[in-house]
Amino acid sequence: MNNPLDYTIKSLNKLTPKKGRLLLAEPFMVDPYFKRSVVLLTEYNKNGSFGFILNKPLELTLNETIPDFPEFDAPVFLGGPVQPDSLFYIHTQGNFIEGSLEIGDGLYWSGNFNQLKQLIKDQQIFPHEIKFFIGYSGWDFDQLTEEIEDESWIISDLQSKKIKDLNDTDLWQDTLQKMSEKHAILSHFPEDPSLN
Repeated sequence: MNNPLDYTIKSLNKLTPKKGRLLLAEPFMVDPYFKRSVVLLTEYNKNGSFGFILNKPLELTLNETIPDFPEFDAPVFLGGPVQPDSLFYIHTQGNFIEGSLEIGDGLYWSGNFNQLKQLIKDQQIFPHEIKFFIGYSGWDFDQLTEEIEDESWIISDLQSKKIKDLNDTDLWQDTLQKMSEKHAILSHFPEDPSLN
């Protein structure tokens, strides 16, 4: 496809991927999982990358997903295409949930699931403190490096550690608009350029 801009995604990528950073899909990515997605990297090292798509809500409640779970009014998001039969979560309660893995700056993922259930039952944790996902996104080290080299991903720092901000379905567009003028232009590209 011809680039209508006088710059490339590669030239915009001043950051390298690392744990706690975001991967934003390039505007014309057609992959149904990753189209206009924002992925939070929870792990990034030589063994590979692991993260969750933040902006793809599913039409499921947590209690529809897990029958044996305390009543909890929290949305469930598609975390990615890997292990679609597993539930994952990020949260801000690492001091209270044993085994939590720090992503950075007070944001964590995983932790003791039975303890989480008890905290929810005792109303010690609330929907604005946790975000649930079905499945995750994963790459081996070379695969993600190649995709970034091929300009599939724009790399950004996380602009908010608040779960309610990470639940924003306009996160892709909003993040690009806050990054720079050139990034903001990408956020206005039509999803299908042939319709223009």
